[in-house]
Amino acid sequence: MPHDHSTASHDAQMQEAERRCVAAGESFTPLRRRVLELLLDHHGPAKAYDLLPLLGGDKGVAKPPTIYRALDFLTRLGLAHRIESLNAFVACDIGACARSTIFLICEKCGAAEEFDAGHALVDLADAAKRDGFAINRTMIEASGVCSACQAA
Repeated sequence: MPHDHSTASHDAQMQEAERRCVAAGESFTPLRRRVLELLLDHHGPAKAYDLLPLLGGDKGVAKPPTIYRALDFLTRLGLAHRIESLNAFVACDIGACARSTIFLICEKCGAAEEFDAGHALVDLADAAKRDGFAINRTMIEASGVCSACQAA
């Protein structure tokens, strides 16, 4: 499903992020919160260096390790995805990260649409299980051209 960037959805995702942090015994620090907000507000995948200047505050511009630590945290907790082929991050549709995910990435506009791939990858999980391998998470990236870019 595509990401819903409405205010109600944004608020619900922030509340769910807070809940996940508490459940994991982790702190949802102001920096982590701000990085997630930036991902939620960003149209499409965002590179760490795209977000870095937006973190500036009273202490000046943040350093790269700062943003990478926050992004690693969000990814580890399933609140964001790293799209390997783009070396970029997107906020996760809450709940989908615990399962398998497929990203459809437009080569023209850069949009990335997230889908729950749980049903599509049942055979992969079964095959892995037969070999004694336990899959924690699967992410597939497919590149092409979205319908909007095709129509243009």
